[in-house]
Amino acid sequence: MTTITRFAPSPTGFLHIGGARTALFNWLLARHYGGTFRLRVEDTDRKRSTQEAIDAILNGMRWLGLDWDEEVFFQSQAETRHREIAEQLLAEGKAYRCYCTPEELAEMRQQAEAAGKPFRYDGRWRDRDPADAPEGIRPAIRIKSPTEGETIIEDSVQGKITVPNHEQDDMVILRSDGTPTYMLAVVVDDHDMGITHIVRGVDHLTNATRQMMLYQALGWQAPVFAHIPLIHGQDGAKLSKRHGALGVEAYRDMGLLPEAVRNYLLRLGWSHGDDEIISTEQAIKWFDLKGVGKSPSRFDMAKLENLNAHYLRQMEDAALADAITPILKEVHGLEVDNTGKERLTQGMPDLKTRAKTLLELAENAAFYVRTPPLPQTDKAEKAILEHQKLLKAVIAVLDHHKDWQRDALHDAMAQLAEAEGLKLGSIAMPLRAALTGSHVSPSVFDIMAVLGREETLARLKAVG
Repeated sequence: MTTITRFAPSPTGFLHIGGARTALFNWLLARHYGGTFRLRVEDTDRKRSTQEAIDAILNGMRWLGLDWDEEVFFQSQAETRHREIAEQLLAEGKAYRCYCTPEELAEMRQQAEAAGKPFRYDGRWRDRDPADAPEGIRPAIRIKSPTEGETIIEDSVQGKITVPNHEQDDMVILRSDGTPTYMLAVVVDDHDMGITHIVRGVDHLTNATRQMMLYQALGWQAPVFAHIPLIHGQDGAKLSKRHGALGVEAYRDMGLLPEAVRNYLLRLGWSHGDDEIISTEQAIKWFDLKGVGKSPSRFDMAKLENLNAHYLRQMEDAALADAITPILKEVHGLEVDNTGKERLTQGMPDLKTRAKTLLELAENAAFYVRTPPLPQTDKAEKAILEHQKLLKAVIAVLDHHKDWQRDALHDAMAQLAEAEGLKLGSIAMPLRAALTGSHVSPSVFDIMAVLGREETLARLKAVG
């Protein structure tokens, strides 16, 4: 049997980081077994669904590298099919028309609230003659829930779930306006799409037993259910806006790499021994539902940034230069020409060991593509003003220096320091300030080698 999984977001907002993990788990399960991963946009709530949200979901999936098979399926396209199934259940006596007025339903809710109980429809139209229906009331269609026995789900993560049938009411499957409910649409779509495994958050667990009733009423084989734990914040509460960014695009805009985000989300609720750094290839090879735990995971931004730093160090220098080029333009207002791109690439081995995000990397690398005069930090400005005589001596030496290799530059400055009776660091400090506009940077001799003779002297003379 081919494994077929799906990710089924509602397009009412961004791609939540928890939804991204659900998509990842479904994607990995399908890829592990050589199966199919499908994307279904559950857009039946027309009032809340927006094209902007659909685009955000698709773009978030693409950025994470979670490619789906076949075309995106939009749930609204199947409404006719959903209604047909509701009518079929009605014809088979497994469902019935409910003529309850809004006032009657409101009264039931009030009584349940007063008694401190959850609202449950009392089944008053279950066996009632439709001839008794009041005038002007368009009926909803409700499933006939079994009144005896139990509904059991063998969940691959949560274990055996048992719910007495008398605790479940006759849920609406088709509203009075003819639109299908979520419960009906999901079951019909999962069946028609051939979904073999439903991997989703544990907050959907209460839906599973209600949906199982529909599978049984329709005589369909239910998929394997796997309800994964939720993601919590560091305080142990369910992840929410107060914990920081929730949408995938926000993590992208923070300068995080999709590889790092995938790796981090994989380890939120799933494990493979003590492995922390897991490549996509390894994840596909190792992933199964047995590795998913039951306990909620805590989202730790510091750990994610540390993991991102690892992936930054692993990237090719030219690829990183390409990655920060748009950031340099959009955030720092800097255009990067071919010369700038070459400098960024050459300086990257040292730069990438000092940053955790692309934003930080771009900020640290910006001096390579600026033109004199460079903006200066307070400490850099002070160092330049206090060492004007020394900077003039540096310029005098470098004006006649021909060998522009790192070690040769180091030796030239070391000789100058000795001649001036100074330590090398005393020269490196104002030199760094003049070349970068900061008191913190990679090795000043590496910077000189990357900038080249002409640019180095131009920057020194601009301040000396």
